[in-house]
Amino acid sequence: MGDGTLTPTQTRALLARLGLRPRKKLGQNFLIDGNIVRKSLELSNLQENDTVIEIGPGLGTLTGALLKKGAKVYSIEKDILLIKYLGDTLAASYPSHFFLSQGDAVQNPMAGFNPQSGERFKIISNLPYAIATPWIDEVLEGSLPVSMVLMLQKEMAGRLTSMAGTKNFGAISIFLQSAYEHISRHKVSGRCFFPVPSVDSVLINLVRKKNPFIFQEKAKDKIRMIFTQRRKQIRTLQKNYPEYKPWIEYLEASGVKAEARPETISLEHWQKFDEYF
Repeated sequence: MGDGTLTPTQTRALLARLGLRPRKKLGQNFLIDGNIVRKSLELSNLQENDTVIEIGPGLGTLTGALLKKGAKVYSIEKDILLIKYLGDTLAASYPSHFFLSQGDAVQNPMAGFNPQSGERFKIISNLPYAIATPWIDEVLEGSLPVSMVLMLQKEMAGRLTSMAGTKNFGAISIFLQSAYEHISRHKVSGRCFFPVPSVDSVLINLVRKKNPFIFQEKAKDKIRMIFTQRRKQIRTLQKNYPEYKPWIEYLEASGVKAEARPETISLEHWQKFDEYF
């Protein structure tokens, strides 16, 4: 393809040349649709010299497009064969703009980038689906990107963006939505990847709030635990966990009934939870 995106045939041939069989465990479904690459850049409002973090560059389809636009790209890839390929190609072509790390993105969520205080950066990534929740948790622990354009499994995108009162609303919804606005989503066909994944995909655009709210780790652990018992009413939680009593009293004073369940409680009320721990 003229934009640098590989066709399915070219992708198969390159993988065979590299001796690489796509591994489901690593989420190796390679992007073969240039329209999706262009959509990712459009949603991110990418500018020349933007600093971008990319997780799992794979064969470098999105990476190459970012670099051609003049972005400085920090990427982390787990597969050593892909590291060598990217090192021989994109890293050699863009030595001052492409910074490639080998390793686990959950352990290194910033892909080797160390933002200074107040420094602006973006995340644009076809995120390996298996690591989405723990990786996002790690991102929310540090310096926050001004925006994130993420390719996600449709189900995961639903969990991140679901509102209070819906069945998919949970701990990760609370943590992410306290810091980011969900601006838009774009459905992505499985035919945009090789091999075709067994799940539907969605491209979402997230922009950091003016005053992002970040939870303390202790509060996050307790909220996660509460959502493992999401069908229990708030009054039952108080019986089982007396330390929640001050927060539950606050809820009742705010008009939340004792019969309420965790997924029905608003973002604002969950943020108040953080103050008690």
